[in-house]
Amino acid sequence: MRALYFDKNLSFRSDYPMPKPKCHEALIRVTMAGICNTDLEIMKGYMDFKGVPGHEFVGIVEKSEENKWEGRRVTGEINIGCGICSYCLSRMKNHCPNRSVLGIMKKDGVFADYITLPVRNLHIIPDSITDEEAVFIEPLAAAFEISQQVNIKPGDKVCVLGDGKLGLLVGQVISLTGCSLTVIGHHREKLNILGEIGIDTFLKNEIKDKFDFVVDCTGSPTGLKEAIALVKPKGKIILKTTVAKREQVDLNTLVVNEVDIIGSRCGPFAPAVRALKKNLIDVQPLISKTFSLDDGIEAFKYASEKGVLKVVLKQPGES
Repeated sequence: MRALYFDKNLSFRSDYPMPKPKCHEALIRVTMAGICNTDLEIMKGYMDFKGVPGHEFVGIVEKSEENKWEGRRVTGEINIGCGICSYCLSRMKNHCPNRSVLGIMKKDGVFADYITLPVRNLHIIPDSITDEEAVFIEPLAAAFEISQQVNIKPGDKVCVLGDGKLGLLVGQVISLTGCSLTVIGHHREKLNILGEIGIDTFLKNEIKDKFDFVVDCTGSPTGLKEAIALVKPKGKIILKTTVAKREQVDLNTLVVNEVDIIGSRCGPFAPAVRALKKNLIDVQPLISKTFSLDDGIEAFKYASEKGVLKVVLKQPGES
């Protein structure tokens, strides 16, 4: 099968071995996949990953021990726990010490013709959600994870740092809480996507306020330092950024101001699917360009350019 393979460099393979589903796994034909910032960081050495990258996808189940899945259009959760450790038994498979992570750690990802995933990881996509929208379910779920971790109320002052793909999703999700929301970024044209739906946006250095909550979606090694400068004493910083290398920061300020730092990674798929189904989140303006899997190397080069948002890989022949 065809696949993009990473081992210090990214290459296109037309003879990559087909994955074979294990017990309780499904074989899925990938129809569309999205390139995210984590994929770009993998190219810089994040997680020391070798294999097929990619974890945001839509596909069709072609083979499963459970016949009800065959032919269904699905997306999937990316963490695969062992199922028997204390974390898995406590419904914390995302933190299983023996886990693999689709396209990120010990598991080939979705920039290929086929993948395998446990059926317990799969979610059926409603017909009303397009493939282009469904590609965003995984990162949108990560945005909804924030509301699982902290209680943001109307009247709270919240700042989202970053106007990239995730920042624009997080901004839309947090706006649903009714809080006093500000999104800060570097690109006025990207911030305008949120401005057009009534969210206050500012370019970096245009704002001097302090916030109860600051969410780092910068994708930058300097994101935490920027968040510390904006958070109120006894406020909370939510870190969504994962990078290959981080900049050192002065932790004394966090101690003196009694600031909480909360790591935030993958999230619940159900509210992400509901939000798309009810048209509460608009992801279409976030798609910059669509490429064929055959042009995957070019797609990654384009995705790494400044100002580019979501780049999508579509399989030839898919409508």
